[in-house]
Amino acid sequence: MANVRAIRTRIKSVQSTQKITKSMKMVAAAKLKRTQQSMTSLRPYADAARQMLQRVGTDPEARQNIYLTPREVKRVCYVLFVGNRGLCGVYNTALLKYMEALAERETRPFSVLVVGRWGRDLLAASGLPIGETMENISDAPSPQEARTLGEKLKAMYSGGEADEIVLVYERYCSALRQEPESRILLPLTAEEAGVRQTEYLIEPDAAALVAQLGELYLDSVIYATLLEARTGEHSARMTAMTAASDNTEQLLGKLNLQLNHARQAAITTEISEIVGGANALNAK
Repeated sequence: MANVRAIRTRIKSVQSTQKITKSMKMVAAAKLKRTQQSMTSLRPYADAARQMLQRVGTDPEARQNIYLTPREVKRVCYVLFVGNRGLCGVYNTALLKYMEALAERETRPFSVLVVGRWGRDLLAASGLPIGETMENISDAPSPQEARTLGEKLKAMYSGGEADEIVLVYERYCSALRQEPESRILLPLTAEEAGVRQTEYLIEPDAAALVAQLGELYLDSVIYATLLEARTGEHSARMTAMTAASDNTEQLLGKLNLQLNHARQAAITTEISEIVGGANALNAK
């Protein structure tokens, strides 16, 4: 009976775990739908901002903008977009390994700005030069949160704290696949700034227009990156919790089979004891 009792206790434990994993799967699916819709809606807006910047960025007056003017890179800032929590498969660990690989290849002085609440101890143990951590980004980022982050990054670049800012995040490929990726946010490259030679009549002037378009473009890129990172996190967590729920279902099947065998063995033992006792009484 001790064995039966232990199996029943384990079954209850696995059932409790299954309830948790199924709940986390449903929550992740709901958050995924919300961030995915926002990400899809933002793409045309970000593309339009980029195209407008391309059209006017070739003007000599516009090229004097601080975001377009090339300068010597003395210090780099990597912005690492990690998740807000774990239980999402290899999402965060794969991104951390990718960041460590970038750090090994980096020959210039650099710092890392972490966006997200995951893995404070793991990040500290990684040896990366963590300059600051922004933990107040929600699971469904808003334009205001992206603007706050954008203002910080633009101030770092304008103030000379960083001569190059690189975004490091998990690119959302599909519900089952995310890939670590890095892209230079600042300075804007010639391709991003535009290389078209078409003449435009610009009002009030190219410098003022590019200044506004640059701010608009940078804010949209940062917001799109936040949404893509969170979409990948929710997708990875939903996939991980789906696999965990399936595994608990299989484990419950095996435990129920073991319970039935143990009960049958216990019943057989009791019957043998009863028969043996009856035979002993008859022999007397």
